[in-house]
Amino acid sequence: MMPAMLATLGPVSWTRMSDAVDSVRRRLLAASSALQAAHVPYAVVGGNAVAAWVSRTDEAAVRNTRDVDILLQREDLPAAIAGLEKAGFIHRRVASLGQTGTMDVFLEGPEGKVRDAIHIVFAAEKTRPEQPEPNATVEESEDAGAFRLISLEALVRMKLSAFRDKDRVHLRDLASVGLLDESSLPRLSPVLALRLREILDTLDE
Repeated sequence: MMPAMLATLGPVSWTRMSDAVDSVRRRLLAASSALQAAHVPYAVVGGNAVAAWVSRTDEAAVRNTRDVDILLQREDLPAAIAGLEKAGFIHRRVASLGQTGTMDVFLEGPEGKVRDAIHIVFAAEKTRPEQPEPNATVEESEDAGAFRLISLEALVRMKLSAFRDKDRVHLRDLASVGLLDESSLPRLSPVLALRLREILDTLDE
């Protein structure tokens, strides 16, 4: 017997699915453009960074994500706020989901939702105290044309350090297209190498 539905379902819509992907892309490009105009160093990280790297090998393997995560230096936050608010975003400090403390986000206007916001990740800091290593620096990035993209090595370190369910999925995505393999192990700290070994050993499960 099927369980009771928790939400009212609308019809399946290819248009809505396509619009959701386009919305994320537009949000990412708008934020990147605003930060570049404000001369704020940054890098795109998170699921969109994974998608960008995967697309360079196999675009059919790209996993869509609604998260737009931007790496900033904490001292650049005031300049980032000014630049992003000039572009129409609204800065908020909200409770971190599943964590203690707060996080900085930028909403798309007064009606914007936190889940659709720009999420700020601070460079060279631990997002959660239990992370074995701090986040990458903004210098560990490259010009991807329309935005600054975190380097593959730095992205892998951040994903291994966070190691939540979605991080493990992203690491498997990178490994599945040949961007991550045993050759990466010697460049990692022992704890991150152990986590990568777990990913590689369970890749076919």
